[in-house]
Amino acid sequence: MEQEIKNKSIDEIREDDHGKWVHDGSLDHKGQVPLRASTGVWKASFFIIVLIILCHYLLLLGCTVAIEFSERLSYFGIATNLISYLTGVMHQNTKAAAKNVNNWSGVTTMMPLVGGFLADSYTGRFSMILIASILYLMGLGLLTMTQIIPSLKPCGTDLGTQTRKVHNVVFFLAIYLLSLGTGGHKPCLESFGADQFDDDRMEERKQKMSYFNWWNFALCCGLLLGVTLIAYAEDYASWGVASLILTVTMAITIMIFYFGKGFYRYRVPEGSPLTPMSQVLVAAIRKRNMSHPSSPALLYEVPKSEKSKGRLLCHTNSLRFLDKAAIIEGSENILSRKQPNPWKLATVTQVEEMKLVINLIPIWLTSLTFGLCMAQAPTFFVKQSSIMNRKIGQNFEFPPASIGTISASGMIITVILYDKILVPLLRGATGNERGIEILHRIGIGMALAVCGMAIAALVERKRLGVVEREIVRGQRTETLSVSAFWLAPQLIVLGIADGFTLVGLQEFFYEQVPDSIRSLGIAFYLSVIGLGNLLSSYLITIVDHITTSAGNTWFGKDLDESHLDNFYWLLAVLNGLNLFIYVVIARRFKYKNVQRSVSKAGSSVGDGIGSMA
Repeated sequence: MEQEIKNKSIDEIREDDHGKWVHDGSLDHKGQVPLRASTGVWKASFFIIVLIILCHYLLLLGCTVAIEFSERLSYFGIATNLISYLTGVMHQNTKAAAKNVNNWSGVTTMMPLVGGFLADSYTGRFSMILIASILYLMGLGLLTMTQIIPSLKPCGTDLGTQTRKVHNVVFFLAIYLLSLGTGGHKPCLESFGADQFDDDRMEERKQKMSYFNWWNFALCCGLLLGVTLIAYAEDYASWGVASLILTVTMAITIMIFYFGKGFYRYRVPEGSPLTPMSQVLVAAIRKRNMSHPSSPALLYEVPKSEKSKGRLLCHTNSLRFLDKAAIIEGSENILSRKQPNPWKLATVTQVEEMKLVINLIPIWLTSLTFGLCMAQAPTFFVKQSSIMNRKIGQNFEFPPASIGTISASGMIITVILYDKILVPLLRGATGNERGIEILHRIGIGMALAVCGMAIAALVERKRLGVVEREIVRGQRTETLSVSAFWLAPQLIVLGIADGFTLVGLQEFFYEQVPDSIRSLGIAFYLSVIGLGNLLSSYLITIVDHITTSAGNTWFGKDLDESHLDNFYWLLAVLNGLNLFIYVVIARRFKYKNVQRSVSKAGSSVGDGIGSMA
């Protein structure tokens, strides 16, 4: 053995050491450099994926309350049962209930910006996940109490049409407590799972690309359980029993996640990300009158050997004004051991991280209209289903919320085919690790969303025609003869769109932000959908005001007196125009370019992804 070691070169020994230990800034649960063989990758992700499946079984559609929104179907599964509860139990009209759902959804998916910031800066992702999970458990406990304790139930023994005020207070307190929990749970859990894969090892880097697909596969599995078993129990059995089951399930998920702590790789929080960004901006302004050096190699950067954590980024030519922050002035002695003043001199990596954040803003803005489309599934799509024929056979009638299984199935099939068939084929054809660029994937889903809303408008037009024929003229008061499965085409198309755009957005905002703020990156993705829900609520208000003034409102008290088809056409047009702007911006986008060392694992120097062409 000693002779074999002597015969090895220094580089081979270093390579063996690099293969044995993870040198990407991660630590194990003891605070030491992780051993590659016993930590991370799928063995660690298993605990997280199981947590997701159980958590979504628990939250997605389980009792109108919940909050795990990683992707549109899972989140809208929750919102689906929420609108059913608000209209069926709390007796709110459709317009008010839809606005409440959108407002709650928006707050729920904007809170991760706060939780992601705190996790990246101070607490770390693992601790934040545990804190947020406990908040979930508290919220679910309150919801269970509103269904079991007599004085907190929606109505008294008279079963009147007005819910008790105490129930309203406790109910909304509970669901917004869950929103608070989401602020720490959602952005950290997904990014924590992705942290288990080392970007500097090609095989683990490819596994990470599959991780985002299977993460969403797990979400949809949870959704299918929620919209079938839990939704059926809530609509046809007891909301109280369903809530109790969900509370117990959440407690189990916390234990499963905690027991895997020995297998995880952890990232140490590095303080507020606003500080280095502010330093870059201040340093660039201080040196605004200085000329750029003849070569980017003359800009200041710490040697990679001195970079204790994180990775170095390659210089890019975009936003060159910020490069001035890394210009070395004559008075700055970088050869001395004394660290330069960070408010006067920034590294190239810090400058490039600032550029990354700025370049993400246009992509974030052009993704918002996709959220508008997704906001319709848990609100108006479900209400349409509730007044259509939902019978299967002679005796069985599925709950309105279960219509979401169609969209979830579309996404599951898309994710499987994309990961197992399309990506391997496209890798061989394009030479790209991902098969196609992330922004290509997002754009395909956006185009499908336009088609989905157009189909929704045509289907609603047909439904209104049946209303005119069977109810207005025929004086029928029963459920329409038209089947709820007429909604299937639009749900399938939007489910496929989710498989492209939502999964792409998750990967994009995780990969393209600075390494130190990846929880915040997932929060940026969530805010796309969250703000989309809020915008949907505001758009409904604006359109309702305009159409009411014109004497023909699009949002009547009854869907049969409304014109949702016109609203769907409006969304299709808005998304079509936005898609054009997105393509223009995406073609000019420059991806993150990381300095990587050559290794037997197949990594390469400057292994960034080229711009979208």
